[in-house]
Formats: sequence, structure tokens, C-alpha cells
Amino acid sequence: MSNGKQDTLSTAELGPALLPTRRQQPSSPNNGNISSNKRLSTASNDSNRALSEKARKKIILSLTGISGALLVFLAFALVGKTGTPPVIEKNRPALIKAKYGAVAAEEIHCSEIGVDVLKEGGNAVDAAIASCLCIGTVNSFSAGIGGGGIMTIRLPNGTVETIDFRETAPAASYSTMFKKDPILAQRGGLSVAVPGEIRGLELAHKRHGKLPWSRLFAPSVKMAREGWAVGPELARRLQIARELIETEPDWSHVFASAEGTALREGQWIKREALADTLETVGREGADAFYTGTIAQRIVDHVQKNGGILTMDDMKGYKPLVKEPVVGYYQGRKVYTSPAPTSGPALISILNILERYNLGKFKQDVKVEKHRFVEAMKFGFAQRTELGDPDFTDLSSTIETMLSKDTAAAIRANISDTRTFPVEYYNPHWDPIDNHGTTHMSTVDKDDMAVALTSTVNLLFGSKLLDPMTGVILNDEMDDFSIPGHANAFGLQPSPFNYPEPGKRPLSSCVPTIIERDGMFEMSLGGSGGSRILTAVLETMLNVYNYDLNIMDAIENPRIHHQLMPHVVDIEAGYPASEIEYLRSVGHNVTIFDRALAKAEIQAVMRQADGYVYASSDTRKHGVAAGY
Repeated sequence: MSNGKQDTLSTAELGPALLPTRRQQPSSPNNGNISSNKRLSTASNDSNRALSEKARKKIILSLTGISGALLVFLAFALVGKTGTPPVIEKNRPALIKAKYGAVAAEEIHCSEIGVDVLKEGGNAVDAAIASCLCIGTVNSFSAGIGGGGIMTIRLPNGTVETIDFRETAPAASYSTMFKKDPILAQRGGLSVAVPGEIRGLELAHKRHGKLPWSRLFAPSVKMAREGWAVGPELARRLQIARELIETEPDWSHVFASAEGTALREGQWIKREALADTLETVGREGADAFYTGTIAQRIVDHVQKNGGILTMDDMKGYKPLVKEPVVGYYQGRKVYTSPAPTSGPALISILNILERYNLGKFKQDVKVEKHRFVEAMKFGFAQRTELGDPDFTDLSSTIETMLSKDTAAAIRANISDTRTFPVEYYNPHWDPIDNHGTTHMSTVDKDDMAVALTSTVNLLFGSKLLDPMTGVILNDEMDDFSIPGHANAFGLQPSPFNYPEPGKRPLSSCVPTIIERDGMFEMSLGGSGGSRILTAVLETMLNVYNYDLNIMDAIENPRIHHQLMPHVVDIEAGYPASEIEYLRSVGHNVTIFDRALAKAEIQAVMRQADGYVYASSDTRKHGVAAGY
């Protein structure tokens, strides 16, 4: 398997020069569990440049195989007697090369926390849990223990399973509950579904974990209690939600400065109430979150804000162990998550594209991009038929979606010279979009691998932060369809996805694990609502069809079409000739700035040389870690 033309770096080779800037908080408490990689100063002067770039590169490349922590120490020593570290280029992509295992999370603290777990003898499940709890602490706009998600797990013996800890609708839910005021599905107590994350993580740990449950909570407890410097992505999201942060006391207490303004990058933040909650759950187990004082405080806060969540809803929540959806792509076995996620649609699009052999022949790449867009449109049309299989029998629908014969029939209806109106792709119902999500991928020395996607749905979920527990509550009820509210094209919402008691809403998540010749090869997934599906898909194609290393596969500009709206959305940086060709065959093309960070991928990959390669998307300032 080609690793692409770009040189790769081991964890040791990476050194401080490829890590993102982290400004220190003067006189701040010790952050614990945070390596010196993250304490690098941004100070610079002329003496920093005394060691030439060429010399520094030569020195760093000579350190292959040395642990990351030792490398940081040595790198500082090699800079000379200046007393300052090398200048760091902010948000530079990094390809991690590791001998044993790796973690790719959207925030460097959380990647390294996961690797610390692996070094202590924990496995990929332990590392995923610790990293997930960390993300919920430091990037709580995306995920947290007030939300839920999906986990795909590959055991060392090759067995693969998924754990569905998606949020569920409270018992008092009914199909028309948001018909009069749809905004209530996005904000406030009525938007809150029963959180599933803690039960799901506990189930994964009981089935497969090695280290003590409390050990996995300890780093996040310490960070939440003692504080950390606000990172660039949290700072950006706080500015987007500035009105909420600066006007609502529950939020300003945590996320605003003493002057009452939303915190900015480098300012110090603590989440002491959340620290108490995490510490209690780490000590007592998931029951403390679902049946005790913590649960009662959450229920009281939700009900005070107009919600219908009850203690019975909390006590009755159960995560589900499911068989993964399985497909095959160019000799590889692809495991991904079943309905109500978009896993079946991912396999369907791969089936459509497989026979095109993208990148393998000297055919016009512009035509390949058009075929890719058309396959996405058909895939999203099929996705509109998905929902919770416990409430609707989807067996025949999914069987059809996964069929190679279906893919062949779809290819016969793809023209290389034109595109078509929405109705041509035969969508049945209106698709759902979500936005506030995170993903982490892990692999350990035994090739146990995890792809874990977690979410609170929209930015900061329901906009409810319980001040007693520090928990930010999801607004997952917005992922259900609302009867009578058609989309801009007049398509009616899906009856497969109306709210019902205990039902799980349709999800864009596709946590995916790939094998080659029965051996682990890749774990990946993403965040970004409906764009998760296409970002994961394009990353896979970049590796398998265009021979890019995993970092370049993630960082390359992306193209997205979800059928409705009927627009090809292209990230700035795509070749102009390809954009013009898409327009020439009838596509409505828009260009968006990469800085908008519409979708982000985290991935780990073991290649034929035996090493693990890992990368986290810089669109969300991510950096992976390994050892």
C-alpha cells in the first residue's frame, strides 16, 4: 500500500515543531496529564533562528524511535542555550508514525491522554473512553456526557461489534410535539433526549476494558478542576455563541471572563461542577449518573426549562450492542455502524463507485469528480429511507442499499455529461442534518481498534447547562422529523423518523473500521452533520484510489452534495478546471472557505510496514498522538 509521496514523521520525529501553539496561563495550577508538548511557549526572538531549519530537521530526523516526551526534552536541549523553544507554526497538519498504537482526537490534550492510557497497558477501548471524556470537557460545544453516540469496536481476534449509545426520546414524546413551534426541538428543555454516553462508555468498558474505570476519568477530572488554557477551536465556538455566553448566568459563570466577555484563546477556564460529576461517576459507575442525585439535578433543570425528561427515562436508558453493517471495497472489508446511522448509505456509495476504479486509469479526473457527486446524490436519496430499526422494519430497505446489483443499476443511470433534478434520484423523505459532533479513532499494539463518534447535536446542544452538575444537555430531539414541515423543495419529513417514546433519531455518524486480508488497516470517522458521510467517503478514496497518506487524505479540499439542497459545496482549493467542468454539466456549485470547518476527520491506520500512521483534522485544530 503506497504511503504517498510525502515523508512521514514518527511521534519522536514530530517533535515540538509540528505541535500547535498553546499559550500558557501565568501562575496557573499544574494541569496534570499534559505533556510538555502542550506547554510550549509562543515566545520567539532572533536567537530561535540561530539553528537553521536544515540543521533542526537533520537533528529531529535522527531521533526516530525515541518516545515523544523524551524527544521534547532533547529538542529543547538541542536548540542551544537560548532558553526558548523553536518557533511553532500554528495549526500545521501532522502525520504521526508510531510503533505500537495511536489516538486521533480533535484536540491534542485528548489524543495524548488516550496514548497515556495505551502506555499504561490499557487497550483501544480504554483509550477511546478517556479521550472521549476529555473532548466532552475541553470541546463541550461538540460532545459530552449530556449527549450520546456510536462506537465501532474491532477486537484483536477480528470480531467487530457496534455499541449504540444514541440518545432516546423521553416517554412523553409524540410525533407532533414540535409541529407548532419547531424551534423548541433545537433549544430548551423540550429538545433534550435521554443522554446515552455514560451508559455506552460503561458497557464498552465492561465488555472490553482493561484499566480501572476511574483511571479513565482521572485526567478529565483534573483538567476540569484545575483548569486549562482555552484552545483555538473552543475560542472560535465561544465567539459564535457569544450572546448565550455573555447573557446567560449558567454559561457566563464558566465560559466568560471576569469582565463578562466570552473567553478567548489562551485564557484560563475551569469546570469545577463538571469535575465533581465526572469524579463521582468515575468512582461509583454509570448508575450515579442515571439513578442518583446527578440524574435528579439534570431532570429538574430540564423540566424547569420546559422539558419532559423524567427520572424513569434516565433509569430506563439502555445502550445496545449491534452487528455492524459490512461491505467490501476493492478487496477490503468495511465495517461501519448500522441504522439509525448513515452506515448503510456509506456502503451503498462505495458500491456505486467501486467499478469506476477512480484514480486507476488515465481517464479525465473531471469526469471522476462528476461521477463522485452523482454517487453522493444517489446515496443521500437512499439515506432518506433510514430510521430506527426497532420501530420500523428496514431489513429489505438496507438489504437493497447494500446490494452490488443495486449499485450496478444506479451506475447505469449516471450520465457522464449531465446531472439531473432532485426527483431523478428518487428521494423519499427529507434528510436530517446535525452539527455539533466529535470523533476519535484508536488502535493499540494488538490491533484492537475503535471508531467512536459522539455528539450533543447542534452547537452547545440545547443551550442548557445545568449549573449543579456542569453537564451541557443535548438537543437530539431536533434530529427527529417534524410532521407538516417540508424542506425547501417541498419534500415531506420522514414518518420513519417521527418522535416516539424510546426511539433513536436518524444520525449522520459513520464510525468505520477497515480490514485488508483479515488484518486491521484503518479506523476513521468524523464530525460535521450530514457532511460526515461524504468526508469519511472522500478520505477513504484519497487513500485507496489516489494513494495519499492519511494526513494528506484528510487535509485535501473536499466536495459535498447531499441532494437537498441541490448544490455542490466545494472547499476552497479545488482545481478550477474541475469546478468549471461540474458547472458545465449542470451542477450548481458554491465555494466555501476552509476556515468554516464544516467537517473534520480523525483516523489511524496500520500499514504494511507495521507502523501506525495517525492524523487529526486541522480544520478543527486537531493533532493525533502515538507511541
